[in-house]
Amino acid sequence: MTQPRLTFFFIVEPPSYQNMACYLAASIRAAFGETVAMVGYCPAHRLAEVSPDVIGILDRMGCPVRTFVSEGRFDPPYPHGNKMLAALEERETEFSCFLDSDILFLRPNSVGNLIREGHVSLTPAASMKWGGLEVWARIYAAAGLEMPTERIRLMNQRKGADRMPYFSSGLFCFAESWRDARGRRFPEVWMEVAQAIDADPDIPAKRPYLDQMTLPLAILKAGLAWNLLPKEQHWILGGLKRGQPLPAGHEIFTVHYRKWDIVKEHGLVRKAKDMLQAHAGVRRIAQLGKEGTVPEAAE
Repeated sequence: MTQPRLTFFFIVEPPSYQNMACYLAASIRAAFGETVAMVGYCPAHRLAEVSPDVIGILDRMGCPVRTFVSEGRFDPPYPHGNKMLAALEERETEFSCFLDSDILFLRPNSVGNLIREGHVSLTPAASMKWGGLEVWARIYAAAGLEMPTERIRLMNQRKGADRMPYFSSGLFCFAESWRDARGRRFPEVWMEVAQAIDADPDIPAKRPYLDQMTLPLAILKAGLAWNLLPKEQHWILGGLKRGQPLPAGHEIFTVHYRKWDIVKEHGLVRKAKDMLQAHAGVRRIAQLGKEGTVPEAAE
């Protein structure tokens, strides 16, 4: 088999993210087959709480569970920062792509649709409600950057002028092989920018938005560019779209569902279980164990 160019990585943490991760991993195998690698990450101090059934199911799909240190990395603690800490861990492939655990791939896909040299691939955020245009001047100044002139349309934006670049951190792909002039990988640049913003007492809404508010700055600081993916590659459900069916005439490759109730509303539970059956041999996570005591968040 050809060596994969891309590793998908995501958080495996109890109680619910560990179960969501199993369905996500199965959907990755359904969409990409063996052309990609996978790694699940758990904060080191919580690994003992992860269900052995979850670890076994992920292992069946070729997805090891690795750890990273989260305690003491942010002050005050910042659980949303786990994706940044996981990104800092090195992987063996040329590219990596982080996925929030509450994501499902729905149809066959290709690595070439997600990666681009010299870029970080991602989609606009659904919305930005924590601040207005004026806050960006302070944020960019704290990072020692000029504000960009480019403006984008947020994913759920229905009217008004285009906005400052602001992206979802639920799916982003970057080159592991890239290094800046100081030899730093992109996640290291991102962490440096995030720490600078986090230390500025005059910047509001740093919890829980620090990761997303610093992502565009990190891309610019690294001398990279953003590659805006079609929204069909990261279709964000819920919010303004709650209760709306998937759009007719669009090939939706990936849904970011946020809550399992939304998966039920869209009639995707059977598909998720079918993919788990096909690639892990079970329809329920608890099937792997004898006691059947694993909480079924995805029921």
